[in-house]
Formats: sequence, structure tokens, C-alpha cells
Amino acid sequence: MFTGIVETVGTVSHLVQHDDSSSGGGGTSLTISECADILDDAHLGDSISINGTCLTVTEFGKNEFKVGVAPETLRRTNLGSLKEGSNVNLERAVSASTRMGGHFVQGHVDTIATIAKTTQDGNAITFRLQPRDRSVLRYIVEKGYVTLDGASLTITAVDDNEGWWEVMLIAYTQEKVVMGKKKQGEDVNVEVDMVGKYVEKSVAAYFEGSGGSGGAMLEKMVQRLVDERLQKR
Repeated sequence: MFTGIVETVGTVSHLVQHDDSSSGGGGTSLTISECADILDDAHLGDSISINGTCLTVTEFGKNEFKVGVAPETLRRTNLGSLKEGSNVNLERAVSASTRMGGHFVQGHVDTIATIAKTTQDGNAITFRLQPRDRSVLRYIVEKGYVTLDGASLTITAVDDNEGWWEVMLIAYTQEKVVMGKKKQGEDVNVEVDMVGKYVEKSVAAYFEGSGGSGGAMLEKMVQRLVDERLQKR
């Protein structure tokens, strides 16, 4: 479990591809350096979030650690596009003394989103993102949380019809996370707020168990919300 508050930005110092096939096979090992700040209490087998992906430490020293990335993870995240010299967001798993400054983050990437547009707003930057899997949009709500490359950010706007949402990075955050230097067309890892998933499943289970009429009740509720939204257009 993580908080989405990036502790430091590390650098990929060594990358070994065990299989060059784009369809997967052997996975990749990554060595992340320039991250001594998060290794003072490290142990083999610890979980560290790398760009929002929970990975296991297999080796470590004073200023670097190594992880293995499975082929499935390479396909579902942007870690497959990393190169030697790439910067990555890093966060250790929470402990009993961790302050919950962001929100509950699992480190399980739901999809990848592409930066469709960036807009300068004073010293802040607004990023518009379009997800590869548009089904995640049902968990994206204005003023809600979303995790992008492991950073907990607040959603400032959503358009379900066009399939995008926006977040804003203030000047301080731009210097503390890798997304601050990303440009239009680049990808970010996305993990939606897991609370929304639990609420969705609980509500569905409640209505499905309401004497057989739950499904119809849920359908009517959804239809009413859709009708109300259409009337406002």
C-alpha cells in the first residue's frame, strides 16, 4: 500500500532485456540509482512503487536497488518504454508511522493514459489525459483522486463523452514528479481510486440481492441519471 506522495525521483542506471520480443517472454530487470533517501531502511523483498507500479526489491546498495519487471507488467504499464537515463517516481510502501498525505494507492496500474494536451496557467500546468481503456472513466470524478505515474493528484475536469480528464500541477509539484517534464503524446500510468471500485461492487451486490428486483432498480437509477444529464446539455 502507498499514499501517492512521491518521496524522490530516481534514475534508471541499468536495464537488461531478457527477451527482445515485443510480445513478451523474459521480462526486464531495472537498476534504479540516485535514490539513497529511500534505502536507509531497505530490505530484500520490500515493495517500492516505481512510476506507480508496485515492484519487489531483489538487490540493493547505498544508492541503488534492482527489481524485475514481468512481461505482463511491461505490457500494462509504461515501464516498457523506460531507457537508461530515464527518471522515475519512487515511493516506499507505507509503514505504521507514514502520514497519509495523498490517498490509498495499491500500486496496481489500471491502464495507460496519453497526454493529449498541456496548457500553461500562470506557473501551473494543466494536463489533459486520454486513457487507453475508457472504462476507467466511470471512476474519474471532478475533485476526486487519481494516481498518475505513482503521484496522487486531484482531478480538475472530466468529459466522459470525449473521454478525457484534466489535472493541474503547481510549480512545486512539477519539480518533484516526472510528469512535470512530460510533453503532449507521452504516456503515464493510471491507477483509479480503489474506493470507487469497492462502492460500485457493494452497490451492485446490494441491488442484485434485493429480492430479484435489484437489477431493475439499479437500471432505473442509471437511466434517471442519464436523462438528467441529457436535459442539462
